[in-house]
Amino acid sequence: MASAGAVALSARGFDREAAAAPSRRGVFGYGVASGDPLADRVVIWTRATPPTRPGRPAATPGSGHGDPVTVRWEVATDREMRHVVRRGRVRTGPRTDHTVKVDVIGLRPYTRYFFRFSAHGQESSLGVTRTAPDVAGETHALRMALVSCSNYTGGWFTAYRAIADRTDLDLVLHVGDYLYEYGNGEDRYGPDELVGVRDHEPATEIVSLRDYRLRHALHKADADLREAHRVHPWITIFDDHELTNDAWSDGAENHDIREGDFYARRDAAFQAYLEWMPFRLPDQSVAHRGTRFFRRFRFGDLAELSVLDTRQNRSQQVGGFIAESDPATTAALDDPHRVLPEPEQMDWIKDGLAATTAPWHLLAQQTVMTRVRFPGAALGAPAGVELLNADQWDGYRHDQRELISHAREQATDTVVLTGDIHSSWANELVADPGDLPGGTEFVCPSVTSDGIYELVRAATGLSAEAAVGAARGVTAGVQGLSPWVRYLDGVGHGFVVVDVTPERVQADFHLTPVPTTAQPDPRTDRSALPTYATSYQTLAGTRAVAPAVGPLGPRSDEPRRHRR
Repeated sequence: MASAGAVALSARGFDREAAAAPSRRGVFGYGVASGDPLADRVVIWTRATPPTRPGRPAATPGSGHGDPVTVRWEVATDREMRHVVRRGRVRTGPRTDHTVKVDVIGLRPYTRYFFRFSAHGQESSLGVTRTAPDVAGETHALRMALVSCSNYTGGWFTAYRAIADRTDLDLVLHVGDYLYEYGNGEDRYGPDELVGVRDHEPATEIVSLRDYRLRHALHKADADLREAHRVHPWITIFDDHELTNDAWSDGAENHDIREGDFYARRDAAFQAYLEWMPFRLPDQSVAHRGTRFFRRFRFGDLAELSVLDTRQNRSQQVGGFIAESDPATTAALDDPHRVLPEPEQMDWIKDGLAATTAPWHLLAQQTVMTRVRFPGAALGAPAGVELLNADQWDGYRHDQRELISHAREQATDTVVLTGDIHSSWANELVADPGDLPGGTEFVCPSVTSDGIYELVRAATGLSAEAAVGAARGVTAGVQGLSPWVRYLDGVGHGFVVVDVTPERVQADFHLTPVPTTAQPDPRTDRSALPTYATSYQTLAGTRAVAPAVGPLGPRSDEPRRHRR
């Protein structure tokens, strides 16, 4: 049994022992990453696993074992690392799970850099990153991959492989559900074909600090995700599954007292996230509650990007998919004391929108912001009943109306970048029927997590082709009830490339192949890469969404290279 288990782990690219065995994976077996690029700085990351000494336990992720390690790091302007512009040393050990995170300062704006780490006579793989095009009075290209919802047991991370293959991105923007808390038992979800091939580590639902660290390590051990981290800087923010499903300020749908104290669990999840992600905590002096994760990035005179935290301090949800069928429900949805971002963060968002002088303000956040109504019959309710998802902004209508109304009043165009719902959307921002849009919203599909097609197929047992048709019937029903949803696909998985120019923001949707009887679940096929499907755009000043004429072409310019 032990031998068979080791073979299965090796086949999927992860082995607990590999983290601490230099002869098999080396000190830097979890790769390298970079993130949170500013004009003059970027965070670089790795894990430095110390060699195992005779008679001592291995320093596997979350174990608390292993000697401290001194790690050298270098940043250069050339791939050969001949022109090093910054270098240093950092000490790591069990207290931070042997992770290494360096905020490299003193860099040039809009410049491509290369970086590496070394320790115990070994070198890491070569990382590639770039600083932000944030130069006052200058306009540069801005192109990013928008991604979310990567359930490990849900399928191969081919979306990350396709992102890694691109050479035209400034960054990857991950808006949440980077990992999932579920185990391999009754709570597992994903294709049956991948049981024993794509299993979670640990095998049970994650609750402790050790658990969260090991789950992060599992994801960093995935070759496709590791490569996407190596070649692009990332900007990230968590949603609920980095902690547990449908979390709110003091609880979650997927947490009960048998799993211990909720706040201790949240602290563990946050600690592991900060250790294992190339994330720079922002200035904590700005008004906030708990730990401040929301932050802002600037891209010269083209755009600003505000990254929101809508989980840590939100009020408890009214329910799941619900109907507005009684006055009590309506009153709860409209209650101004029920908040999605905390009031201090809402003020920060609104102040940022009002202060922006660039033509675009991008809001990166988790759940769909525009008003959406779902046909009840598709979700098991009586025909004719309309349902809303109370975990989205629709469940916090005071905040929804306040923010969309505020955006409508600004000279700058607001574009919301969203994930969470495992489907692809292009929306105009509306809080109530008859409103003029306050901006636009692009929503990326999941990397692997079940979408509308998978839910329909599981519930009905239909053939792949029939389930695709039924899924498209559901999305057509949503658009019929929410006509400001201009595009909606619930079949494909993948990512969105978002391109910003002074004249427009365009979103190119890249989706996995449409399922067929021959291949009913492309997530199980390691060769099934997402490919270009369609494009939507919003033109400056219109606050409307319309189809674009075709996929994006070459960038207008490139970051500086090979400069000392």
